[in-house]
Amino acid sequence: MSVEMVEVSVKAAVPVRPTGVLQQNRVFLDFFWDLAKPDQEVRLKAIEDLIKYLKTNNKADELEYTFKRLVDGLAHIREAARPGFSLALGQVLSAFEDVSLQSVLKRIKEKHNLQTVKKKLVRSALFGNLFGVLALHQSGRISTVSIKTNLWTISEEVFEEVLLSALQTDLASAFSTPEQLQLLLVALQRFPQTLKPKKLKKLLGSTTIINADNIPKLTEVMKMAAQSVKKERVLPTVVLDLLKLSLKEDSFQLFWNNAIINGMLKEQPGPAHYLSFRLLGSALPLLSIAQLKAVLSGEVITLYGEHVVSAQKPDRFKLAPEMDTYVSDFLQACQDPDKQLAVMVGFSSLTNQGYPVVPSVWRVVQHLQPAALQHYVEWLKKMFLQPELDKLLDFSTRKQKDNQEGKEQKENSIFRLRKWIVARLSSIIDNHQVKRQEDLIMDMARFVFFHAFFSAKKASADIPETMEKLSIPLDDRTRGVLLLSMHHLPQTEDSSEDAAINQKRPLGVTADGTMWIYQLVQYAQVLLSQPKHAQSSKPFSPEQRQAWDSMLESVSNLRKKAKKGPTAENTAFQQLFLLVGMHFFKWSKNSECCLKVCECVCLLPEAVTDQEEEPEWVEVMVDILLSLLSQPSRHIRQVCKTVFSSICPNVTAAALTAILDVNDEDEDDKDKDEDDEDGDEDDEDGDDDEAMEEEEEAMEEGEVDQSFRLELMKVLQQQNALVGFQDGSDDEDLDDEAMMELDKSLAALFSEQKKKTQAKKDEKTKIQKEKTLVRDFKIKVLDLVEVFVARQAGSPLVLGLVEPLLNIIDQGMSSDSDQQEQDFLRRAADIFRNQLCRSKVYCRTVGDRQGELHDLLDKLMTKTQKLSDSSVSLYYFSASLYVVKVLRGAPPAETKDDKAEATDVCFFHTLINLSPDKIISICFLMCCLICHGVRVQLRFMGNVDVDRVSAVFREALSSFLSKRKSPLTTQMFTDLFNRFPVLCVNLLDAVTQHITSAVRVHQQVKIYHPFPQQEPLIRRIPDLQLREKKKKRN
Repeated sequence: MSVEMVEVSVKAAVPVRPTGVLQQNRVFLDFFWDLAKPDQEVRLKAIEDLIKYLKTNNKADELEYTFKRLVDGLAHIREAARPGFSLALGQVLSAFEDVSLQSVLKRIKEKHNLQTVKKKLVRSALFGNLFGVLALHQSGRISTVSIKTNLWTISEEVFEEVLLSALQTDLASAFSTPEQLQLLLVALQRFPQTLKPKKLKKLLGSTTIINADNIPKLTEVMKMAAQSVKKERVLPTVVLDLLKLSLKEDSFQLFWNNAIINGMLKEQPGPAHYLSFRLLGSALPLLSIAQLKAVLSGEVITLYGEHVVSAQKPDRFKLAPEMDTYVSDFLQACQDPDKQLAVMVGFSSLTNQGYPVVPSVWRVVQHLQPAALQHYVEWLKKMFLQPELDKLLDFSTRKQKDNQEGKEQKENSIFRLRKWIVARLSSIIDNHQVKRQEDLIMDMARFVFFHAFFSAKKASADIPETMEKLSIPLDDRTRGVLLLSMHHLPQTEDSSEDAAINQKRPLGVTADGTMWIYQLVQYAQVLLSQPKHAQSSKPFSPEQRQAWDSMLESVSNLRKKAKKGPTAENTAFQQLFLLVGMHFFKWSKNSECCLKVCECVCLLPEAVTDQEEEPEWVEVMVDILLSLLSQPSRHIRQVCKTVFSSICPNVTAAALTAILDVNDEDEDDKDKDEDDEDGDEDDEDGDDDEAMEEEEEAMEEGEVDQSFRLELMKVLQQQNALVGFQDGSDDEDLDDEAMMELDKSLAALFSEQKKKTQAKKDEKTKIQKEKTLVRDFKIKVLDLVEVFVARQAGSPLVLGLVEPLLNIIDQGMSSDSDQQEQDFLRRAADIFRNQLCRSKVYCRTVGDRQGELHDLLDKLMTKTQKLSDSSVSLYYFSASLYVVKVLRGAPPAETKDDKAEATDVCFFHTLINLSPDKIISICFLMCCLICHGVRVQLRFMGNVDVDRVSAVFREALSSFLSKRKSPLTTQMFTDLFNRFPVLCVNLLDAVTQHITSAVRVHQQVKIYHPFPQQEPLIRRIPDLQLREKKKKRN
C-alpha cells in the first residue's frame, strides 16, 4: 500500500499538460530548429516567420515559450546558432514593446548565472550573457544610458570578457555624441583596470581623454549636450563627469581654459553659457582652494555677473536662483572654513560698478562656520575702510560705460560697494539663523555705529575702530546709508551646543540678560568721553549733552531698581530711554524738539509718582508713546513700535482706549458741535470760510465781492468822484489835488483787500496742513493697533477694536478723500480684515461677556442691513462672523471620518458660482450641508445662543431674498453656511418660503430649471427640516 501511495503522489505532482498548440503545432516548433541551422538565409527567414506567426495568433503561452527557447539558445553549443537566437530575441523584443526589458534581462541572468553554473559550462554561460546583452542592444529599445546604468551592476570580469568587444564600436566613437562619451566615462570609472592607457590608445588614439588634441572634440560634444537639455535646464551628467576626469588626470586647467573659456563661452549667450555657469556651481565641492580662487576670478563668473544684471528685466531667464542653490548646498556640506571663505569672497568680489551681483541679504550666509564667518566679516570691514577696486572682479555694461567716466565713476563705485557692505553686515545682524557669536554681533554693531556718527582722530586701544583709518573719507550719501541701517537691532540668541533647544530669549537681549541697546549706548558714551580719539561728525551742544547725561542717569537708576527684582515696567522704561537717547545722534536738525521729548520721558515717571491716585504704568507709557508719535521722525515711530511691542501683554483696557480715542472722529464732530453752540463767532468763521471759497471762485471768474464794492463806493463818494456821474452833469473832472487824494484812498483800499484775501488763503493752507498732520498722526497710531492685534490676538481686549475700526472704514468709504486719507482707510481695512477677522488666533474665553457679545452681534447685523454700500456691508458682516466665532470658541479635534464627510459637498460649492439666482445658490448650499451631514468639528457651537443668532441671520436672509437692492450678497451667506453649517437647519424655512410663495415677479424663481438633476434633492428640503427638528427633540 505504501508503494501505491508513492505512485499516486508522484502522479499528482506532475501538472497536466494541455493538448494545445505547443504539443500539436509542428510549424511553430520548426522556427526554433531553423534558428540553429548554419545557413544565414534560413535563420533570417525563420526570424521573420516567427514574428509574423506570433503577431497573427497573439497567444500569451506561445510568446512565453518563445522567450524561454530564445534565452536558452543564447548559450547553444553551435557557434552559428548563438547569433541566430540573439538576433531573434532582439527582433521579438522590438516587435513586442509591451514586454519589459527588465524581465528578459532577469531571465538571462537566471539562466546563465556564472555563480551557479558548472565549471564545464562557464564558457557557454559567458556566451549566453554576451549574446543576451547584444540582443537587448539590437532590439533598439535600450539606450546608451541604460547600458551605462547596467555597467554599475556588472563585474569587471564580465565586462572584459563579454561586453568590451560588444561595446568597442561605441567606445571608439566616444567623441561623436554625448551618450557615447558618457558610456566611455562611466566605463572608465567602473573598470579602470580594464581600460588602461594602452587600451585607450587603441580605442581613441591617445592614452588620456582630456588633452590638447581632444579638446575641440570635447567642446563640440558639450555643445551638443547643452542643446539637448535646453528645455530641462539642467547640467548634463557627461559634462560633470568630464570635470571629474580632468581633476583625476591633473588636466583641470587645460580643460577649464580651453574647453570652457575658449570653447563654450565663445558661443552666443544661451545654452552653452548656461552650461558653463551650472558647471561652475557644481564644481565648487570638487575644487581645491587654489582652484576655487582661480575659477571665481575668471571669465566664467564675470559672464555670469553680466547675465545676472541683464536678466533683471522681466520675461528674462534667470539662472541666479540655481546658483544660489549650488552655493547653499556647497556651504552646507563643506566643513572647511577656508573653502567657505574663498567661495564667499569670490562671489562678493563680483561687482557691477562696485555693487556686488549677489544680494546683500543672502541666505547662504547662515551655513558658514563660525571661523569662516569671522574672517568674512573682517574682509567686509577691510573693504569698507580701504576699498580696493582693483582686487574686485568689476564689470560695466555699455550704457554704464557711456554715462560715467573717470573720477566720477570711481567715486560712485566706492559708494555702491560701501552701501552693499553696510546692508550685508545689517543682514548678518538680523538673521538669527546665522551661526554667530555675540561678540561678533556687537563688533559689527559698533563698526556701523562708529562710522555713522564718528571718525577716527587718534588711535586708541580702548576703541578698536580707531586703530584703522579710512583710505577714502565717507561722503554724505554713505553716512545716510549708515544712518538707515541703525534700526537693525541684533536678535542675538545663544548658538552654543549647550543651549536648550526650545528655549527662547527675548529679542534684543544678550545671554547675560543685558539689553543690546544698552551696550550700544555704553559704547556711545565711551566715544563721547574720548574726543581726542573719536571725533563726532555732528557734535552735541551743551543742552544736548546735558539731556544725554540725564538719560544715562535715569537708566542707571532704573537698573539699580531692577537688581531688586526685574519688572516689565522697569524694562519698558529702560528700553524707551535708551532708544530715545540713540535718537540724539540721528535727529540733530530738530534738537530742540528732541530735548523736549527726552525731558517729557524723563520727568513724567517722577510726576506720576507724586500723584495721590497713581495710574497704571502701562497707561503712562502709552501716553508717552502717543506724545512721541506726534514728532515727525521715522526713528521715533520705530521706537514707539518696538517699545509698544514689548508692553503688549501688559496693556489694559484704559490704555487701549487712549489709543482708540485718537482715531475716534465722532468725538471730534461732537467737539465741533459744542463749539458751534457756544457763540456766533464760530458760525461767522464758518461763513467766512465758505465766503472765502466763494470769493476765490468769483475772483477767478472775474466777479467782484459785494463788500469790497460797497467799500469802494464809500471811498469814491467821500472824494466826490461820483457827483458828475450820478446827476448826469457835464462838470469838469477833479483837480490834481483831489485826484491824488482819491488815488491814495483807492490804493489803501485795494491793499487792505489784498491782505484780507491773502490772510484767508494762509488760513486755509494752515488748516489743510493741520489736517494733514492730524491724519499722519492717526496713521502712526494705527501702528500700535496693528502691533496689538498681531501680538495679542487672543486677548479679550481685541474685541474692543471691532467697532472703532468699522467706524473708520464706514466714514472713510462715505466721504471723498485725498490720497493720504485713502492710505489711512486702506491701512485700517487691512488690519481689520486680514489681521483681526482672518487670524487663526482669537479670543477663546469669553467668560461673562456672552450677553455683551450677543448684543454686539445684533447691533452689527442691524447696521449691516441699513447700509447702502455693499463693500462696507461686507466688513460689518465679516465682523458678525468674527463675533460668532469668538462665542463658539475652540472646536473639538477633527477625526478622519469627519474629514471624509467634507468631500461630499464639493459639487454643491461649485453650483453656487454657476447659479444665476441668489435663492438657488443659497438653497443648493444648504441642501448640501444638511443632506450630507455636518462634521463634528462644525456642529460644535460653544457659547452661541443658536436660537437668538439664528433669528438675527434669518431676518438678514429674509431681507436679502425679498429686496431687489440689498447691501447683502450671496457670498456673505456662503461664508456663513460654510463656517457655521449648524445655522442652515434653522434658516431653511426662510429659504423655502421664497421658493414657492414669492409675491413679486422678480422673486418667483424656477428653481429646478438650471439644475433639473437636483430636483429630488430640492424637494426634500421640508422633510429634511422636519427630520433635523426631531433629532433636536430626541
